[in-house]
Amino acid sequence: MSDMPTTTVPELAATKHHRVYAIANQKGGVGKTTTTINLATALAAVGKSVLVIDLDPQGNASTGLGFDQSDRTITAYDVLSGSATLRQAIRHSPIPGLDLVTSTVDLLGAEIELIDMERRSYRVRDAVEAADTGHDFILIDCPPALGLLTLNALAAADAVLVPLQCEFFALEGLSQLLRTVDRVKRSFNPDLELTGVVLTMFDKRNNLSEQVAADARGHLGDKVYDTIIPRNVRISEAPSHGKPAVLYDHRCAGSRAYMALAKEFLRRESVPLAA
Repeated sequence: MSDMPTTTVPELAATKHHRVYAIANQKGGVGKTTTTINLATALAAVGKSVLVIDLDPQGNASTGLGFDQSDRTITAYDVLSGSATLRQAIRHSPIPGLDLVTSTVDLLGAEIELIDMERRSYRVRDAVEAADTGHDFILIDCPPALGLLTLNALAAADAVLVPLQCEFFALEGLSQLLRTVDRVKRSFNPDLELTGVVLTMFDKRNNLSEQVAADARGHLGDKVYDTIIPRNVRISEAPSHGKPAVLYDHRCAGSRAYMALAKEFLRRESVPLAA
């Protein structure tokens, strides 16, 4: 994204009832998709209406919410290319209150095709604003790269939520992402904010996890969520069953952490919690 142009930012729709969050980190394997689908499921469980947009060509969020490759007809690629509206692409997941726009490997081609498209950085934003889906929250699962797909997500988002794994070099990657967020804010989306950083894959037996957590809080203060997601085998197993961990085993430590994360997320966003 080194050649990001300064583009006139369109006016936001007058009647906006949702908040859009990009779940982003340019590093792979940090728990980004896991955080997206489990946070979404936990929010739905407490009475919120949630739409997940799978913007990762790997399609892991789609798989993790129970959609086989053969069951993905109208996808995020169709929305980006303009051959379908966001409403046409929305699928109801097996989880009440949780909907999904699926993804396939076709999105790999979208990165190239977007280069010559009008408003190439605003394809997702335009689709979201035109749809008025009625969801409380829209979570966009970004690919592990800072290309045009992630740029589209950041241009569409009100805020960025960053999963940060408690491992070596984590803060170095975070610094690069925060610089990108700042550039997008200046050039594409002046309302974009960092809503928080979620520490993932925390291993209490490992001193390095404690050190990364302490360093993150030292650099970012209260932007780092109090809730920490532990390294947990049940979280790792859940996607192979086509379920988020909070449904696969709601009693495991990872699931309890994601439920706590949802409550903290709503508290930080000043959203009342359903009974």
